[in-house]
Amino acid sequence: MKIIAAVDFSETSERVLRTVQACADQLAHAAVYLIHVEPPDPDFVGYAPGPQTVRDQLAQRFRNEHVRLQQSAKELEKAGVDVTPLLLQGPISTTILAEAERLDADIIITGSHGHGLLHNVLVGSTSAEILKKSRIPVLVVPTDR
Repeated sequence: MKIIAAVDFSETSERVLRTVQACADQLAHAAVYLIHVEPPDPDFVGYAPGPQTVRDQLAQRFRNEHVRLQQSAKELEKAGVDVTPLLLQGPISTTILAEAERLDADIIITGSHGHGLLHNVLVGSTSAEILKKSRIPVLVVPTDR
C-alpha cells in the first residue's frame, strides 16, 4: 500500500505523523511518501531579475523546510516506517493530488486546521479541496481544538 502523508509543519502535522505511523504499523509493506509543498514563486513584477533579498529569503525558507521534512522522515524511520520525504513546489492541493496520481497512491492522509467557515470561504481549505477532487480515499486528521 502507498500512503501520501501531507504535512505543513503546523501543530496538526504532529497528529498526521502519529496517524501515519499507526496506519503503517497496521499495514504490512506500506510505503509512506511524506510530502511538504511550498507555494509557487511569487508572481509579482520584478521577481525573476530581482530583488535578490526576496530570492535569498525564499531559498532560506526552502532549505529550512527541507531540514524539517528530513527530520520528520527520520522519526518515522526510527519507528520502522518505510518513508520517502518529498519537498515539492506548486499550488498545494493540486500538487499533492498530482503526486498521488504519479505515485499511484492508495490513500492521502492530511490534516485539518479547523479554522471555520469564514476562513475557508475567504482563504480556502487545502484538505477540503483535496477531499473534493481526489480520486482515491482521503483521511483528514482533525486539529486538537
